[in-house]
Amino acid sequence: MITSAVLLSGEEMTRLFNLDLQLIADSVLTAISVFVLFLLMSYLLFNPAREFLKKRQEKIQGDLDAASKDKEDASALKSEYDEKMKNVAKESDEILSDARKKAVANEAQIIAEAKEEAARIIKQARAEAELEKQKAYDEMKKEMVNIASLMAGKVVAQSIDTTVQDSLVEETLREVGDKTWQS
Repeated sequence: MITSAVLLSGEEMTRLFNLDLQLIADSVLTAISVFVLFLLMSYLLFNPAREFLKKRQEKIQGDLDAASKDKEDASALKSEYDEKMKNVAKESDEILSDARKKAVANEAQIIAEAKEEAARIIKQARAEAELEKQKAYDEMKKEMVNIASLMAGKVVAQSIDTTVQDSLVEETLREVGDKTWQS
């Protein structure tokens, strides 16, 4: 029995590591098939996947570069706008100062024009007053002529001498004189 057990275990041993030509050929064929399958899969699946990942990585890197460039541009714009905001106060002060200067110049011009207009109106009023004065003086002369002619008629009617006539004319002129036409 012991011998049969040893024989049995010897047979099992050979079957366990039974390296016959069929097993070696199958193993080589399987290895070649796996290698060909690996090459085929690499060509059909892995390379496109690698290219896809490479393109995606390039796109992500491009997006990161664009984002950093945009951030720098935004930073530059922000500093530019900050600078402009600082200058806005100065510009508004300058604009207000210019507006005040223009307002003062316009005010001076309007006042000068108003003074000229007032002087013209006063001159015109004086001219009109002078005309009215002259008109009153002319009317006074006419009145004096009428009075003198009435007096002359009376004098002729009374047949008075020339001294009496002269005294009457002088008296009339004194009465009518400056007081009458100055008021």
